Amino acid sequence: MTENNEYLLDNRRTEAGERFDALAELFDASTFRHFDALGLRPGHHVWEVGAGGASVPRRLAERVGPQGRVLATDLDTGWLAGAELPPQAEVARHDVGRDQTPAGGFDFVHARLVLVHVADRARALATMAGALRPGGVLLIEDADPALQPLLCLDEYGPEQERANRLRRGFRELLAERGADLSYGRKLPRLLRELGLEHVEADAYFPVTSPAGAVLEAATVRQVRDQLVDRGLADDEEIERHLASVAAGRLDLATSPMISAWGRRPA
Repeated sequence: MTENNEYLLDNRRTEAGERFDALAELFDASTFRHFDALGLRPGHHVWEVGAGGASVPRRLAERVGPQGRVLATDLDTGWLAGAELPPQAEVARHDVGRDQTPAGGFDFVHARLVLVHVADRARALATMAGALRPGGVLLIEDADPALQPLLCLDEYGPEQERANRLRRGFRELLAERGADLSYGRKLPRLLRELGLEHVEADAYFPVTSPAGAVLEAATVRQVRDQLVDRGLADDEEIERHLASVAAGRLDLATSPMISAWGRRPA
């Protein structure tokens, strides 16, 4: 993530680990499907940008094998430091919105849920595209909360209405900190503008799952002070919502995850 004191979901908070685990449960299968379809193979050099947790770097290292290389970077590498990664995986501190491109060139570059929070998204995306070797693939996966803004798609009662009201408050906090809530849908155009070829995209979002409940509870606990301070919710509302989540009475959807990819001309 970028070095921004206003970043809403600070990875140094204890809830970050819960969020990483839930996001892995929710989205790793879709991400790994794209790795397979886009031809990631043994011997490839890969840059995983804004890695956060270890699940994606570990899978990448398994796929490229001992002859390959995985560079997993993040501004805060604390959640990767204790992970047991294969020797072909290297962890480094890097701010994709500000720092220079890592040396070496890469066959595959991937970022998930990173750019929507980066202040200079254009520079970060250009940095990743510029790191590709000829014929290399860039895969960007990011959310589009404006495309599907609801937490409970079936808003049939007061608990669901409260959940969606709190989600609106969360989106407002994100926007105040510079997040682009409609970024995901822009990715195909942005990849073409960078000169990538064979650009395609798809979207995926879970509608209800246990991991979605874990993600929601961790997220709300992490931002509750900001919600209250801004007058977007009060403590009673938040406690009632967390109780509803814990009781399993809510079907909790995520924002659509837009996966877009393109290839640098050979």
